[in-house]
Amino acid sequence: MKLRDILAASVCGAVMAACAGNTTAVVNEKGLKDAVGDKFLIGTALNVWQSGGIDTSAIKIVKKHFNAIVAENCMKMEEVHPEEGVYDFKDADKFVNFGVDNGLTVTGHCLIWHSQCPAWFFLDDKGKTVTPEVLKQRMKEHITTVVTRYKGKIKGWDVVNEAIVEDGSYRKSKFYEILGEEFIPLAFQYAHEADPDVELYYNDYGMNVQGRRDAVVKMVKSLKERGLRIDAVGMQGHMGMDYPEIDEFEESMLAFASTGVKVMITEWEMSALPTVRRSANISDTVAFRKSLNPYPEALPDSVSKVWNERMAQFFSLFEKHADIVTRVTAWGVSDGDSWKNNFPVPGRKDYALLFDRDYQPKDFVKEIINK
Repeated sequence: MKLRDILAASVCGAVMAACAGNTTAVVNEKGLKDAVGDKFLIGTALNVWQSGGIDTSAIKIVKKHFNAIVAENCMKMEEVHPEEGVYDFKDADKFVNFGVDNGLTVTGHCLIWHSQCPAWFFLDDKGKTVTPEVLKQRMKEHITTVVTRYKGKIKGWDVVNEAIVEDGSYRKSKFYEILGEEFIPLAFQYAHEADPDVELYYNDYGMNVQGRRDAVVKMVKSLKERGLRIDAVGMQGHMGMDYPEIDEFEESMLAFASTGVKVMITEWEMSALPTVRRSANISDTVAFRKSLNPYPEALPDSVSKVWNERMAQFFSLFEKHADIVTRVTAWGVSDGDSWKNNFPVPGRKDYALLFDRDYQPKDFVKEIINK
């Protein structure tokens, strides 16, 4: 073979290899959001290290795989409104701007919640519980200030979070103690007045439980009957290997949708660890603590397989009802971010999210992407 032919063959081979490499690169560029398409938004919660640009590995995952974000903590009342007349929007601004700059759908979380609410909100200058009128004024001022600040940048707000308990009664929070059930419609009214275009949501956990399900359905109907806006119910997806039952979860999805609102799967993760229910007679505390943290090094393949199968079953349920589901949001980017770590004991290591500690997708996520 002549030299020019050898060179030509080499160039041709290099081009073919490059083309093949480019083809592989294109395939690898497909993310979870691309696989889901327009069925529903696929989102994740961000902590301040991510929205602040510090956790760059997580940021790469977010940009590739998700098209929606929610703040894990930085928009809660104790963070943005720590003292009367004092607001701190530094971290919240970074979070919202991160979403806007990257073309992500932003959800605000949350306006009214009994937890992570500063004590001053319910007390007067003498340390006594405020009157209903004062609490209404404070609620309106807080909601109006926060919602107005992000008007046009946020698609929707979790207006009220976790207000109903398992038996269907209202949580005995300070909001309820001072205002009764009325604090919920007031919160939705104030939010709508602050931004008539923004979507408004109610968000809660354990939504498969019948008592809570029925009470939320009743509450949504009541809001609508009063002419108040509510666009969706957020079903927090804090799951375990043995709860909730898929059929019960589906029943709640359909029950909420029957009221005329959409359904969002929020705060989704699944603990891979055994559900431990401590009784009053635990004699061996060391053994009990070990039972809470059975996989301190790595998750066994056999457990990982079951975890992935169960997560895939729930995702299939969400796809089945894509006509009523508008968003599915994981409560964190990777396993290292999960609040399930160190809970309920320090040192506990869980494997609850869609991406592992090396920022690699779990098996069920790979299957969705490669369908």
